Amino acid sequence: MSFRLVLPKRRAAPVVVEVPHAGVQIPASIAAELDCTPRDVLRDSDTYVDELVAQTPDTGATLLVSDVSRYVVDLNRTERDIDALSVPSLVGARCPHGAAGVCDHAPRGVIWRESTEGYNLLRQPLSEIAYRSRIDQYYAPYHRALAARLSELHAMHGFVMLVSVHSMPGYGRGPDGSRVRRADIVPGTRGQTTAHRDVIHVVDSHFRAAGLSVRHDDPYRGGATTARWGRVSDGFHAVQIELNRALYLDESSLHRRRDGQRWLQQLCFELIERLTHVDTRSVLSARS
Repeated sequence: MSFRLVLPKRRAAPVVVEVPHAGVQIPASIAAELDCTPRDVLRDSDTYVDELVAQTPDTGATLLVSDVSRYVVDLNRTERDIDALSVPSLVGARCPHGAAGVCDHAPRGVIWRESTEGYNLLRQPLSEIAYRSRIDQYYAPYHRALAARLSELHAMHGFVMLVSVHSMPGYGRGPDGSRVRRADIVPGTRGQTTAHRDVIHVVDSHFRAAGLSVRHDDPYRGGATTARWGRVSDGFHAVQIELNRALYLDESSLHRRRDGQRWLQQLCFELIERLTHVDTRSVLSARS
């Protein structure tokens, strides 16, 4: 199995926490198709985020973690987010921003052909058969499991919350190209449209109360999974949370900062615990 679905240790709350990008495993059958080092894989993972939310089942929430690297398949993209240089034989592929036709500028779609540092990952373009094999073996089973659990909890409670946890580099580039420190926490809700305002407020206030800076949707608005499941009028709420790696990681060595990791792990646990107690009446009122 390429992912772990960990059920709650007490009565199931209407919360699913997913970690789609912390995995570092590359199956032997795919390793031959890639040109990368273990350090590349670790650097381009959401490094150790699965450890930060490992206590999720203790809160009553469900935990879903992918164990395979995003170099195998990126679970936070649509199935058709591919380009002509990755899978040239696939007719009718779509660019990530929705433009029709095969494009040649999406090196990190559902299939990554370049690392974040711009190195080639694919030794050669994938055949349609190889692409479909990755989707069938790793992408589709993960999303079936996610959909089944969300639907089950929705049927049980009348609503459900998906919390997609990621990490981001501590620094980005400003408009002038200068190095700029990112916020500590970036909740992505696509303009605060994918979750009820009470859910978003809990996330925002929780991290601010801990002394952390919070910036919504900048630079990450929420990926394909947030867009797919953020249907407030139907009782599905989705928030993507980006954690600044500088809080718990030495980004040059990729070594854990143990004190920071323990502190952030506890903070994540407390957030998930709070979300399991969000007032169901206020969430359900969004559907009326």
